[in-house]
Amino acid sequence: MKILVPIKRVVDYNVRVRVKSDGSGVETDGVKMSINPFDEIALEEALRMKEAGQADEVIVVSIGSKDCQQQLRTGLAMGADRAIHVVAVEAQQPLAVARVLMRLIEREQPGIVFLGKQAIDGDNSQTGQMLAALWDRPQATFASKVELADGTATVTREVDAGLETLEVDLPAVLSCDLRLNEPRFVKLPDIMKAKRKPLDEIELDSLGIDPGPALEVTTFEAPPKRSGGRILGSAQELVDELKNKGLL
Repeated sequence: MKILVPIKRVVDYNVRVRVKSDGSGVETDGVKMSINPFDEIALEEALRMKEAGQADEVIVVSIGSKDCQQQLRTGLAMGADRAIHVVAVEAQQPLAVARVLMRLIEREQPGIVFLGKQAIDGDNSQTGQMLAALWDRPQATFASKVELADGTATVTREVDAGLETLEVDLPAVLSCDLRLNEPRFVKLPDIMKAKRKPLDEIELDSLGIDPGPALEVTTFEAPPKRSGGRILGSAQELVDELKNKGLL
């Protein structure tokens, strides 16, 4: 069984995000970029499945500019068998990403597509659900535990009311939450081995997909700075202050 793991290049979660002076986007020049943390967790789980003998091959895929190859090589260093880079000049929106992944599913025939539940830049949490609809296969999202047996996946997922357990037939689309696992550290020998692993490049235009209706982002703004706090002398003062601000 193959497991396909899409990963996204994002600003590292430890970096303080800054908006460009012209409001056209987020500053990325000279900024550390990494694999989206949720995608890294999905990759770790896929690698553990392979190490347990439940999968034969783990394939990482990323859509974007040439810079994405850095994150693909990191995925290979973690233990993925090969990588696919879909070369795209512009950032793709969730529906277009789902359609690209659908083309790769037709080519690779994976048993599982394992994604992070969302990317930390857009926070859309849409791609996995859209892909399951296009593929017409079951989905289990926000997984905090996954067990495979007899062609099925038993997934414990986090919902507002607590935990929910689903059993889905494979092939299926799975997406993970933060508590699924702790990704491994990449060692220097593994980084050197990753340089010899195959990384295929596919031009986005060659897939012949319809990107769907585009969403246009007109401007970016940094959140307003928080004002200083005040210490009030009593609960009544707090109530009066909240009323003055129209909050009560």
